[in-house]
Amino acid sequence: MLTRKQHELLMFIHERVKESGVPPSFDEMKDALDLRSKSGIHRLISALEERGFIRRLPHRARALEILKLPESSQPSLAANRAKGFSPSVIEGSRGKTSRDLMPSSQEERSLTVSVMGRIAAGTPIEALQEESHQVDVPMSLIGSGEHYALEVKGDSMIEAGILDGDTVLIQRCDTATSGDIVVALVDGYEATLKRLRKKGDSIALEAANPAYETRIFGPDRVKVQGKLVGLLRRY
Repeated sequence: MLTRKQHELLMFIHERVKESGVPPSFDEMKDALDLRSKSGIHRLISALEERGFIRRLPHRARALEILKLPESSQPSLAANRAKGFSPSVIEGSRGKTSRDLMPSSQEERSLTVSVMGRIAAGTPIEALQEESHQVDVPMSLIGSGEHYALEVKGDSMIEAGILDGDTVLIQRCDTATSGDIVVALVDGYEATLKRLRKKGDSIALEAANPAYETRIFGPDRVKVQGKLVGLLRRY
């Protein structure tokens, strides 16, 4: 039996992973549950893990996997599995090919997506436009529209569960909602992966690591090139 706060946190994590493909940060969990500090979130996560509802992925910042939901929520979970729902992090062993990292189930179809170079999750780097290689991505991570992938360089998004060396799956678009994690092109040549915040007539690109400052630009300096929908990881 879960407490009300434990249930609220579990469902918040579940819904955020469904929406964005990435678990929420501890700050986002704290704000969603209206708690004063992140220590309360740590206690709730530990309780959920002890009860077998979630699993913390070792050696990964803020990487969580939902193992089950309360019985009252099971129809929703079953429906997601029937649609091919999988955790936001697709794991595998270093050195294996992208095909080796795919689920073994024949029911899980995959789609080949182009990797268009590296994206900075730290100090911005020049945008790379040419395809470097391709990866196979589960259809369950692909929505409508055009998609591409980028390799992450840097650690500024670690509290959003995005680590240096990860491959992010991006849905190509030129608009985003405040709070989305996006590929932003700054001044036409600097590409970076950050959380976008709209602040009046300005645009803030917000890191998920307290070591990095939020950067604020005029709207004409930032162009959205896509938003995060999934994450693949090898280790």
